[in-house]
Amino acid sequence: MEYAVHESNTSNEDLQEIMKNRDTRWYRGHLGKLNLICFLCIITSMNNGYDGSMMNGLQSLDTWKGYFGTPTGSTLGIFNAIQSIGGIVGLPFAPFLNDRFGRRWTMFIGAAIQIVGVALQTGAQSVGMFIGCRFLIGFGLAFSCLAAPTLLTELAFPTHRGPITSLYNSTWYLGSIVAAWTTYGTFRINNTWGWRIPSLLQGLPSAVQLLLIFFVPESPRWLVDHGRDEQAIKVITKHHCGGNSDDPLVAFEYNEIREALRLEKAANKSSTYLSLFRGSGNLKRMRVIIAIAFFSQWSGNGIVSYYLNLALNGIGIRSAGQQTLINGILQVWNLGTAYLGALLVDKLGRRPLWLISVGGMLASYTFWTICNGVYAKSATHLDADGNPIGANQAAGHGVLAAIFLYYAAYNLAMSPLLVSYTVEILPFRIRSKGLMVMQMSVNASLVFNQYVNPIALDALQWKLYIIYTCWLAFEFVYLWFTVVETKGKDGPLPLEEIAALFDGKEMTEQMKAATRAQTNGPEVTTAISPDFDEKALHSKDIPVHQEVQTLSHERSY
Repeated sequence: MEYAVHESNTSNEDLQEIMKNRDTRWYRGHLGKLNLICFLCIITSMNNGYDGSMMNGLQSLDTWKGYFGTPTGSTLGIFNAIQSIGGIVGLPFAPFLNDRFGRRWTMFIGAAIQIVGVALQTGAQSVGMFIGCRFLIGFGLAFSCLAAPTLLTELAFPTHRGPITSLYNSTWYLGSIVAAWTTYGTFRINNTWGWRIPSLLQGLPSAVQLLLIFFVPESPRWLVDHGRDEQAIKVITKHHCGGNSDDPLVAFEYNEIREALRLEKAANKSSTYLSLFRGSGNLKRMRVIIAIAFFSQWSGNGIVSYYLNLALNGIGIRSAGQQTLINGILQVWNLGTAYLGALLVDKLGRRPLWLISVGGMLASYTFWTICNGVYAKSATHLDADGNPIGANQAAGHGVLAAIFLYYAAYNLAMSPLLVSYTVEILPFRIRSKGLMVMQMSVNASLVFNQYVNPIALDALQWKLYIIYTCWLAFEFVYLWFTVVETKGKDGPLPLEEIAALFDGKEMTEQMKAATRAQTNGPEVTTAISPDFDEKALHSKDIPVHQEVQTLSHERSY
């Protein structure tokens, strides 16, 4: 296995020149409005986080356990895993909708399915109905979770794209906070509304998206790929340049999108799932993408994300009030540390964050395992209520501290970079399919986690943590050799140039040269007029959706 590129050799002088003396503060003017629009995509991630924390909280509620017969072992695993199974079933259909009908319609369909599932889950009358509704929620979430990050990364302002796309997966914890504190508040309700209220609130992000999604502009890259160049130029002009059609950034972005799509189509006349594994560049991408998808769920976090109550039981914290309170505090801590990681992606770079994150998890998990082992050996005598007598309380507190330290390390990279790193290294033509493979890998690892962890905890107890500690050591070595840095030397790189990093320097330079020639050459001015499409049809600058045919014809000679 070859060493990863430690630092990008690609510069972004053209973009930096255009950005000189420009006010790019995220909260000002048209950029502030754009980022509010982007937040509507970001809240998709809330539903994932809400579910994990809600299920954690429900397992501590006597009303939920009483209604569904206190599920344990494999039954409890199915309760948690069924939403991920629904996601696995839905994901193969999502790339088709995302590429054929656009990012907005795919988000709309996903949100509508989730609302139906949430409504039925809230009114569930049996174990089977509750499980079936969770399957439906996962099925709808598959569409939303594929469309939202692709739209977000393709719509964000060039110099904001890294942090704001990284905020997407970090916002998982915003959903988990709402769920954790909701269940903390409802555990005092002594009827079924103690668990029905948290179930009902799971549909809130989807309801907001359903109402507002068509106020969000479509992806300029999707529009160009479908021959709607004029609309793409209008989106860039309005949302990136404040309506100024003479801004050179309009031509720079449009031409770079157009040239990247032309080169991608020339290299791959059709985009299939096999395209993901064709060529050394795509193999480099997929060996990282699939790995980080599994690492994101197999780093020991699954124990706390879905079975915190079992982990806390193991150190003598057994009351519903204490467990739900710790769950709520942990989610606030997670959101803060995940947002910190998101804001550092363009300052420290992706590669350092990945390595610091996994190294920190390895150290804290080792401490966690030692403390848990010490506590378990001291807690061999129980009273009549099952509480340990003479247990080493310091070791128990050490476990609790290790959990918080572990998540601080996890959230530096695993939360912000899982989705953002995936979408930025994938070229447009395979972005939806590549993201689907990543999401499928996440769901597959989740099903394993959610089903196996409660069984393994029952059988191995604290010794299970030893297995995860060894696995984290493997993760560090693997990422050291495979993660490619995508941060430019002088600042953020354009999305198209990041994707080209994996295809070699020649491809990068070819795209940059073509973009520069189109932007500054005699045929194309830096001000693109509203009737550009019509003019383009009668010039050598053929729109992308037709250009590949010409290029293929030229190559046949």
